[in-house]
Amino acid sequence: MALGLLASVAMGRQEAPPDPPQVLFRDLFVAVQTAPVFSDGKAFPDAVPKSAPDDILAQYHAARPTSAGDLERFVEEHFVLPAAATVVLSSPQHVSLEAHIDELWGQLTRSTNQVRPYDSLLPLPKPYVVPGGRFREIYYWDSYFTMLGLEESGRGDLAASMVADFAHLIDVYGHVPNGARTYYLSRSQPPFFFEMVALSSTADPGSGYSRYLPQLRREYAFWMRGAVGLRPGRAVLRVVDMPDGSKLNRYWDDRDTPRDESYRQDVELAGSSTRPAATLYRNIRAAAESGWDFSSRWFADSHSLSSIDTTDIVPIDLNSLLLGLEMAIQTGCERHADPVCAREFAAKAGQRRLAINRYLWNDSAAAFVDYRISRREKSAQITAATLYPLFIGVATPTQARRVARTVVMNLLKSGGLVTSTVVTGQQWDSPNGWAPLQWIAVAGLRRYHVDSLAETIGCRWMSNVAAYYQDSGKLVEKYDVVNPGRRGGGGEYPTQDGFGWTNGVMRKLEAMYPGDARKSAERCPPLSGS
Repeated sequence: MALGLLASVAMGRQEAPPDPPQVLFRDLFVAVQTAPVFSDGKAFPDAVPKSAPDDILAQYHAARPTSAGDLERFVEEHFVLPAAATVVLSSPQHVSLEAHIDELWGQLTRSTNQVRPYDSLLPLPKPYVVPGGRFREIYYWDSYFTMLGLEESGRGDLAASMVADFAHLIDVYGHVPNGARTYYLSRSQPPFFFEMVALSSTADPGSGYSRYLPQLRREYAFWMRGAVGLRPGRAVLRVVDMPDGSKLNRYWDDRDTPRDESYRQDVELAGSSTRPAATLYRNIRAAAESGWDFSSRWFADSHSLSSIDTTDIVPIDLNSLLLGLEMAIQTGCERHADPVCAREFAAKAGQRRLAINRYLWNDSAAAFVDYRISRREKSAQITAATLYPLFIGVATPTQARRVARTVVMNLLKSGGLVTSTVVTGQQWDSPNGWAPLQWIAVAGLRRYHVDSLAETIGCRWMSNVAAYYQDSGKLVEKYDVVNPGRRGGGGEYPTQDGFGWTNGVMRKLEAMYPGDARKSAERCPPLSGS
């Protein structure tokens, strides 16, 4: 399609999803990403071409640069490279953590209501907050946790702008992409849009659901594409028809090629595997849609990335969120005085609630878990995703109490909740903890009045984040919760500074537990009654 005719026009006039850089620049893209010319695989996909792709390709084929140095010079001549990520520092001796976070919002705010032709960046109508570091665009599920802090910092206007941006993405593309880049359009991320709407309409979430009902329904349709006519035991796209005929969901990606932003790593992994490359790429991409890229949750052998089989898994977090979306649509339809729609989505929510309890509750483990489609079995692995049903309200009070005990025994560490109990070197495994999962835990436990454990998690996490801030003057995307006061590690890229969701959750927890905000982990409230 003619991306150049679309990218610089006024907002809202896009007609079809634009192609990602690997499609536009073909063999040039492959050469640059596999050389590799840049240490960060995201640099070239984020570069802005100075002329049309066909013109650049013609010059590339004429010049035939082969060495990494020649390729780099060619790219610098024909593309505007993204600016290097800046390190956002503060002086902990003179600037409180709260004040530092409030200052960071301005540094992390962007406005891109128009972009240059063939830029991979997607234009958005309103200002928004980026995570920071190499993440120069808005991201889907990150933004909900960022918005928690914006509201506490008195920046509800900016949070509302981000809701409008996500509504715009749904209007234009039919879903919220992983991030606002052309190369993210083939997948989404955990569907938090309804939670963002509720957050921006705290006094009356129903009014927000009513206002954004068309977008909520359209996002739901995206996740349920292919559901009509699907037979029990089969799966298509993001929908899984369970053995009893109930429908649950999985993560997916509409492409089965190497990711633009991690092209070389994906190709190298495929080269070392005996599995079909397209199958491997699809499962890698599906894990990226989950936000947990990568984790032992998605590994068939529980430890190696080459065994990744994300599309064979029905995840507890995704299905909890989709139940929340169904209930939000039901409420929006009730506000619209549409009883047929309200009954339809009440029934969908009821059916999903039953299916979650049948397939995703592991009674012997006292935890909500994932389900493996091909094996027809519940996972025995305990991860922080077990708390999503508490966050949404799908757990029974008894289940919530049992999950709380399981969390204490398996996941609670001196620096907060660990993501999983497995050490793999992947960033969504032990010893790492992540801000969004701390918030899911705290909010979910408070919903079921397990207040002591909620406060302990919040306090230990704040202590961890504050200790690292005192040593470095920075907030980062993930932390070591087994050895507090250290940044987390693992994954495909260095731990990033900034950082949107860490800032947001920290600011929210400080407001919720002001007496705990500066305590050391040893002085956090003891557990009682969990």
